[in-house]
Amino acid sequence: MAGQNRNDGSGLGNYELRFSNAGQAIGEARRKNRLYNWPIIVEGPRDKRALLALGFTGPVEVLNRGWTIERVVAHLYETYGTRNESTGGSSVCLLMDWDRTGGRLQRKLANLMQSFDMSVDQEIRTILQKNLKPETRVVESLYGMADRLRYHITQEDRL
Repeated sequence: MAGQNRNDGSGLGNYELRFSNAGQAIGEARRKNRLYNWPIIVEGPRDKRALLALGFTGPVEVLNRGWTIERVVAHLYETYGTRNESTGGSSVCLLMDWDRTGGRLQRKLANLMQSFDMSVDQEIRTILQKNLKPETRVVESLYGMADRLRYHITQEDRL
């Protein structure tokens, strides 16, 4: 448990600061998802369930739906286009797990989408990876963390 009570000068211990950072990133993504029809792309149905538990009400697209990856990318391109200026430009948000398999999927999807000239946001995954890696490496675990994250999410995405 070393480092969990370390104070970095912000007035928050390391644990609280990491959850605050993660919650803020999720809150910003949730706001864009709700207000601008900005889809969050996840691996499977349990990942989608976790995002719904965190209050996402806009489109959450599941990669594992029995289609090839190329077909899913074509569907996303046809449905959401290449840009969404309301979200800062990206037409979709990729949120694969931050384990080895998720990293491979993230890279493959990003490369395929960019070959369609789609602008892809990957920032939320990077922030969650940096801040939640000690606790989890998978999106579906956010379901069990919903209560701890909700306060920080709501601060960013005032409902």
